[in-house]
Amino acid sequence: MPGSTLGEALRVTNFGESHGPAIGCVIDGCPPGMALTEADIQPDLDRRRPGTSRHVTQRQEADHVEILSGVFEGRTTGTPIALLIRNTDQRSKDYANLLDTFRPGHADYTYWRKYGHRDPRGGGRSSARLTAPTVAAGAVARKWLRETHGTGIVGWMSALGEIEIPFEGTEHIAHNAFFAPNATLIPRLEEHMDALRRAGDSCGARIEVRATNVPVGLGEPLYDKLDADIAYAMMGINAVKGVEIGDGFGVVAQRGSVHGDELMPDGFASNHAGGVLGGISTGQDLVVRLALKPTSSIRIAKASIDREGRPTTLETLGRHDPCVGIRAAPIAEALLALLLMDHALRHRAQCADVRLPLPPIPGHRAGG
Repeated sequence: MPGSTLGEALRVTNFGESHGPAIGCVIDGCPPGMALTEADIQPDLDRRRPGTSRHVTQRQEADHVEILSGVFEGRTTGTPIALLIRNTDQRSKDYANLLDTFRPGHADYTYWRKYGHRDPRGGGRSSARLTAPTVAAGAVARKWLRETHGTGIVGWMSALGEIEIPFEGTEHIAHNAFFAPNATLIPRLEEHMDALRRAGDSCGARIEVRATNVPVGLGEPLYDKLDADIAYAMMGINAVKGVEIGDGFGVVAQRGSVHGDELMPDGFASNHAGGVLGGISTGQDLVVRLALKPTSSIRIAKASIDREGRPTTLETLGRHDPCVGIRAAPIAEALLALLLMDHALRHRAQCADVRLPLPPIPGHRAGG
């Protein structure tokens, strides 16, 4: 299916369906010589895995990753790395009533109109299940970025529905089911999700992801700007309807005297731009926020039509996340890692010989 490959110097091709025998990806362009085993990838998959709390889909998938190629004696060879994740807990019968009808807000109707034939089981190719290979590939990119540039990436939930989640510290993220950087608000978030589940409804979320120690100079104006490519990739995540870089839509109410990040001998005075100027990374923290819509698969009956155009009422069965944003932070982290590695390799190919007469601003890393 066209549209299943991301990147240029680092190319990741995603394959599979929600209820097929397996899903996976092929990573092409990873430099040789990096130590890599399944143990480097599995922790990120475990963070995204379904069935980890009562607040997400109860589909029980181990999501064990297998490296099929591209690694010999524990090191990357420079050839394509094939990663496989087998599906083991499909319940296709839950989707028997969707063959001839379309779930409102879902991709059923558009896939049918585009291709004339679709896999209705769990959403088929449009399922968020297909984010698992992305997370696996992102773990490879995350390791390369950390070892090559010291880059770190962390994501968290900053809003669940109408509930704002104040930032207390990244140390809290791993200790709750919401990827929330906050310890005091968890009971309220749990109550909110329990009420949604009882009502058969869903809600949206906002996710923030940040990269630190980003090399200066990543991005290729005019049409491959770093922020443009990030927005393009993040919009490819299921349910994402908006992407912000830096202050995002908040810049509408700002004055130029506030928004322009002043440069000082010891670094930038602020980061309203989110680490990108003119489509090129500044070396500051890269700040990205995502808005995810409410889950379309809900138990509340909604009006729809069948393939003959006749009116019908549809109630979605099966196991679904009342808020897809709960498991979105690892996915956003993975995509940001893939984009940064791709651009770092592209920058190295074109600009590795660039040498400036003056050193970069202290605390910032030159691209390379």
